[in-house]
Amino acid sequence: MADFRVDQAAGLRRLMGGGQQLQVVTFVAGCEGVGRSVAVANLGVALARLGKEVLIIDEHASRDDIASSFGLVARYDLLNVVQREMGLMQVLLQPMNGLRVLPAAKAVRKLGRLSLPQQQTLLDAMSGLERPVDVILVDACMAHPNGFSPFGLASQEAVVVLSGSSASITEAYSLIKKVSHAFSRKHFRILVNKVRSQPDARSIYENIAQVAAQRGIATLDYAGAIPLDESLRQSFQLGRPVLVQAPDSASAAAFRDIASDLLYWQRGDGESGGVEHFMQQLLHLSQRITPNVLRA
Repeated sequence: MADFRVDQAAGLRRLMGGGQQLQVVTFVAGCEGVGRSVAVANLGVALARLGKEVLIIDEHASRDDIASSFGLVARYDLLNVVQREMGLMQVLLQPMNGLRVLPAAKAVRKLGRLSLPQQQTLLDAMSGLERPVDVILVDACMAHPNGFSPFGLASQEAVVVLSGSSASITEAYSLIKKVSHAFSRKHFRILVNKVRSQPDARSIYENIAQVAAQRGIATLDYAGAIPLDESLRQSFQLGRPVLVQAPDSASAAAFRDIASDLLYWQRGDGESGGVEHFMQQLLHLSQRITPNVLRA
């Protein structure tokens, strides 16, 4: 009943709101096992409960995809829409009011090779969404032919998710360095997951940010931290977001705080338009991007 009241209130805020620019945030990681997908799913829930219309674009096809975080199964892919095999509404999943999930693992690998008719089909489908989108969250896959998600290159914000392990920190820094050299992206945010304390998270962020700045690689901002929380692990095993399963847990509170902050992240100059405008930028970039040789 509590969840219903929250969703109902959020729906009223959506009806009363409008006019805000689309915000696009891509979440990446230097290695697996840092909890990136679970974080994206829970942030999507938190943003929807703040009254935002959220679209999660999922680049993963495994059982650890975004759909599984909600106990759902993604049977189709955005590529089915591009190939005119079915409509977008048949591919979209809606785990709760204000939140939709778009499986796109197959489509994202073909973005740079779509024909002009296929590109137009994609634009028409995305611009024809029944409800406007306020926030797009992209759960980016690590394995891309060009070395980095095209969504990550086109989005306003790229958030690197890491954990407190030394291997995770090393791989995150390596990813930032490679993307900086290959694609000239010079700004990232750092989200520290599975950390024992806020001071530990801050220390991890400050160390990696200092090195990146000293070497002229990139400017890093702090996105927040998610505590090491047994409730989060149990919720994932049950196929439910921790904000639904254990709303009073420390990790649920952290997700709510980060979601609130995310809405105030500074946008780039001149960025405007909705989903169709973003997809046009994405297709333009995907067709033309030629990365430099990636260097670790």
